Amino acid sequence: MSAAKSIRILLVDDHAIIREGYRSLLQKQPGMIVVAEAVDGAQAYRRFKEYSPDIVIMDISLPGQGGLQAIARIKQNATAAKILVFSMHQNPGFAVQAIHAGALGYVTKSSMPQVLIEAVQDVHAGRLTLSADIAQVLALETLGGDHKALQELSVREFEILRMLVEARSTDDIAQTLNLSPKTVSNCHYLIKRKLGVASDIELTHWAIRMKLINLLELSGPSSEYL
Repeated sequence: MSAAKSIRILLVDDHAIIREGYRSLLQKQPGMIVVAEAVDGAQAYRRFKEYSPDIVIMDISLPGQGGLQAIARIKQNATAAKILVFSMHQNPGFAVQAIHAGALGYVTKSSMPQVLIEAVQDVHAGRLTLSADIAQVLALETLGGDHKALQELSVREFEILRMLVEARSTDDIAQTLNLSPKTVSNCHYLIKRKLGVASDIELTHWAIRMKLINLLELSGPSSEYL
């Protein structure tokens, strides 16, 4: 395949070493080229508009506006955009939310490199694709009430939930997502009602139980050295 016909990729991840590793992997494949990179959702949107890539490979745990919001924003700008989520999160709820936001695929970072390569080809061809670990859980799991409640959240509510359990303030969330504090407060209330929790402490416990966050993430910056 000539360079002119290569799949042009925008790679979005906030970790430089991870981006470098996967850029190297992708560019070793015939017919694939990484034309741009981004470190957060806002930059991903700008890079998408600037480079018009054939496919976006995006983590969803990004600083500032998360990957789900970035996916939704890109899809609003270009409904035909093809987006593959590449994430550490193995909770199928994340995959469901990513698809709701507009992604065509979801691959976990624990997958073999060939799985990512094949997913890029599938998404570029317009096919929905999931890595085997996610597909198996979705196929075999009898979804309990907690999982069903998670899927009831909108993309906006899911992103606000993610920030709430990171102990971010209403004003901080509002500024990050370009919303009014009142809107965030209203969403905060709706999230707790949908999930059936009465307090923020219960909300955090619920998020840990659902593996949306873990105890290491709650222990602060020093956790990265543990």
